[in-house]
Amino acid sequence: MAVVSVSAVSKHFGAHVGVDDVSFDLESGETAVLFGANGAGKTTLIRMLASLSRPTDGEIAVGEEPLVGGNASVRSRIGVVTHDTMLYEELTARENLRLHARLHGVDTDVCDELLETVGLADRGAERVSGFSHGMSKRVSLARALVHDPDFLLFDEPYTGLDQASLKRIADVLEDLDDRTVLASTHDLARGFRLADRLLFLYDGRLVGDATADAFEDVDEVVDRYDELCRGSGVADDDRRSRAGVPR
Repeated sequence: MAVVSVSAVSKHFGAHVGVDDVSFDLESGETAVLFGANGAGKTTLIRMLASLSRPTDGEIAVGEEPLVGGNASVRSRIGVVTHDTMLYEELTARENLRLHARLHGVDTDVCDELLETVGLADRGAERVSGFSHGMSKRVSLARALVHDPDFLLFDEPYTGLDQASLKRIADVLEDLDDRTVLASTHDLARGFRLADRLLFLYDGRLVGDATADAFEDVDEVVDRYDELCRGSGVADDDRRSRAGVPR
């Protein structure tokens, strides 16, 4: 049975269509990476899967439970890391994690273990307001793991990080083999290494779905994206630029 099912999901913003009739399933332990140009609908889709935004049409289910209109406990199966860390900046790193643990009824002892995992064991007593973006992103990652979710969502997990944070987060993400993961990233090389599966989005539509081992390297992925989008009226160079790939 699929851990996550997305069925004919669309999101409209007035006359603009952000996501258009997207369907796919993710199986247990599968890591899928969303690949697409800026404005393709990646963040909009992730926000709906995180229950931060409701679909205009269609349904998202985690296991057999609908995300919208189902049991509120279904959200406890999801962990989320977004570009905006959404931490309480006047709390310490440890207090942020402990608050999240208490909300989910989790033993707070796990918080120190996770601070060690993300390389912040010696900074747990410091307020997040004094942290760099990279350090805050690491706290956000630890928070997403506190309640041991089945399904993890990452929206641009590598963006704006210093080298220490980039390496630490990359190492943690690459060690999540037992979780179902959906990620979007402009760091195509790291995303490609992370992925079991690639979902190609263009103008809000799912235009392709392939296993990562079908490609030798990132250039082949970009070429495939160009093929899938051909005839859309956007030049190849523009598509590559918007996807973050040098011309």
